[in-house]
Parts: sequence; structure tokens; C-alpha cells
Amino acid sequence: MFRAALQLSVSGARSLTRSRPQYTASVAARSYSHGKQETDEEFDARWVTYFSKPDIDAWELRKGMNTLIGYDLVPEPKILEAALRACRRLNDLASAIRILEAVKDKSGPHKEIYPYVLQELQPTLNELGIPTPEELGIDKA
Repeated sequence: MFRAALQLSVSGARSLTRSRPQYTASVAARSYSHGKQETDEEFDARWVTYFSKPDIDAWELRKGMNTLIGYDLVPEPKILEAALRACRRLNDLASAIRILEAVKDKSGPHKEIYPYVLQELQPTLNELGIPTPEELGIDKA
């Protein structure tokens, strides 16, 4: 009887170990990117393409601008032009003005950047009928 109980317990223990799912811990590995770095021209082209999509919606526009403004840079005028044209396609004047405000804010202590960007965007602003925050008087708030 003792031998039968021992066989049962051994076979029972084996079945328990077999029926349990086997979990293995994954080994943490660091992956470093050794791929090709994106050039400034490729970066600009990628964002111009993003904002030039004919079917861009308001959410995509805001998401793209939030991502772009989150980078440690002031966007190039050609990227901003594409974003402003997307605002016009969406008939979203508030977003267009907010883009200009964000550029002024991103310029920070470099006071020469914002006037340069406005100078480069002035033909587009005139064509699309977009006033600057200064023209609206909301830059003094």
C-alpha cells in the first residue's frame, strides 16, 4: 500500500509539473539603433508630406503640431506653410493662429527667429488670409 501511494504521488507530481504552463523570463536586451540617421531635408520632407495629406483631419493636424512642437527645434517655414495650408483646408483659423503663437514661444530668447519665420510665411499668410497674433492684438496677453 505504501508503494502504491508513493507511485501515485510521484505520478501525480509529474502530471502537475507537466500540466503547468511553462513561463520563461525574457532576458532584457538593449537595442541600439545603428541605422541611417534622418537628414534635415528628409525630416522637413516627412513633415511637409504629413501636413499636405489632402484628407488630414483636425485631430491629425493637432497631433502632428503637438509632436513637432515637442521637438527641440523651431520648425522650418516650409513645414509651417504646409501646416497653415492644412488649417485653411480644414477652415480652422484658431489652429493657424495657435501655430504662429507656438513658433513665437519656441523661439524663446532668440528674438530674431520669429520675425524671420513671419517674413518667410508672409506671402502664404496673405494668400490664405491668416492674420498674425500681433495683427489681432493677442500677443500682449
